Amino acid sequence: MRREELHLSDIVDAADAIQRFMQGVRREDFLGDELRQSAVLQKLIVIGEATARLPKRFRNQHPAVEWLDIVGFRNIAIHEYFAVDWAIVWISATQDTPDLRQKVAKILADEYPSH
Repeated sequence: MRREELHLSDIVDAADAIQRFMQGVRREDFLGDELRQSAVLQKLIVIGEATARLPKRFRNQHPAVEWLDIVGFRNIAIHEYFAVDWAIVWISATQDTPDLRQKVAKILADEYPSH
């Protein structure tokens, strides 16, 4: 089993990639760019998968992060791909992911200072 620290690092790395993919991109451009949509969605799935692999005990210790919503989004993206709402992906990529990255980076800094 991978340590929590590694899953948290996966989340931060994927969030950083999303930030790079979205830098300077307008909503209209994102909604018309299938390649960028696919790249962002793949990184959101990575975030959801890493979150799902965190032990429930760990997630319960950090209630400021909406772990269940993240896993739920991943489940929709994986199992109901054609039901993905790209406007929601836009919001997740531009608003939710930066906030999540900040929270997870703080957990890493507080609990794994040598990281």
